[in-house]
Amino acid sequence: MKRSLITGSLITVLVALACISLVGTAFSQEPLYDPSARGVFTTLPPHSYYPSQLPSTPLTQWTFTWKSSFDNRTFSSVFVGTDPSTHNATTTISVGIIPIKMVYGSSNGNKTFDPNTTGEFGSMSTTQMVNNSPIFKSEVDFNQGGTDLGTTQYIDAYERGNFWTDVMTNTNYHVLLKTLIAPEQTFTVPAGIGNVIPNPWSGIPTGTADINWFDQQLQTVMQKYSCTVRKEPCISPNVLPLFITENVYLTSGGCCIGGYHSANGGPPNGQTYSYSTQIQQAAVPVFSQDVGALAHEVGEWLIDPFTQNASPCPNNGILENGDPLETETGIHDFGDWPYTISGFTYHPQDLVFLSWFGETPSTAVNGWVTFQGSPTLAVCQTAH
Repeated sequence: MKRSLITGSLITVLVALACISLVGTAFSQEPLYDPSARGVFTTLPPHSYYPSQLPSTPLTQWTFTWKSSFDNRTFSSVFVGTDPSTHNATTTISVGIIPIKMVYGSSNGNKTFDPNTTGEFGSMSTTQMVNNSPIFKSEVDFNQGGTDLGTTQYIDAYERGNFWTDVMTNTNYHVLLKTLIAPEQTFTVPAGIGNVIPNPWSGIPTGTADINWFDQQLQTVMQKYSCTVRKEPCISPNVLPLFITENVYLTSGGCCIGGYHSANGGPPNGQTYSYSTQIQQAAVPVFSQDVGALAHEVGEWLIDPFTQNASPCPNNGILENGDPLETETGIHDFGDWPYTISGFTYHPQDLVFLSWFGETPSTAVNGWVTFQGSPTLAVCQTAH
């Protein structure tokens, strides 16, 4: 994981490389799946942000002090929620789902990608699919290697498994996410900022946009809906603004970025936020399909909300628990695992536990290094 300093914050981005041109608008009728395409990570240059103007309720957070077997260093990391060794109750974090409609002009066939259009995922719109997914719905009983973590949300099940030696005693410990769907925002993509291309895995029309330009638009939206300028519901540090798009990748010199998370300011009062795209499913594995990128980014936000938690791993400079598994191939391409709810199959990505970073002694369920127990990785080793 590489990281870059942003004025007042750090940002991480989820990227997959594709050997494609970002110009042109013709689409192949055959899938363009390239099995050599691999997930990588990149950085963003510094940019400005809008700091909070008034005191407000901070994100619920706690500090975990732990030692890594990788280099015998001790770390103090800020996590979302409360300390599972001393708390036996549920923490609920509000998440504002903000759909982004991406509009492309005549040079790109006057194409629009609208998360609120119905029928993009079965009978659901992208927004509905996200809201109904196991990221936010407690409809899956997560039984990991014979250990029942409970019927809960995906990210909560991950965190319970991450600190299972404590949760075994404090069985009522949860970090749950409560959603509110916000008004859709429209971004018109200027020529030169983005294009409409064939998806490099499935061939379906897919929008692109420069990540720096896109983040500037997100900053404007967050300022527009900040609690400093409007009454509730509004965006404040104790709320996670979650921006979503449909069939759009961001770019930074090349395609394709599936999502990122960041913060305007550090702990305890900084404003965290996250973005992920939702790509339509196809007959072949597709990068960031349905909730793959969403699980990646919300999972990383959980244990590194301000993107400042240092890691001992040379290839993962901060605690990004999705990065090591993004390039996993084979049965679980892109690290995705299937879960079916109400007839629709979602594909959240696997996440590594703190034990992957060398946490000693490990607090993870079954002594595993990943939530799904696969693949078997050494400390700081990435999947291939």
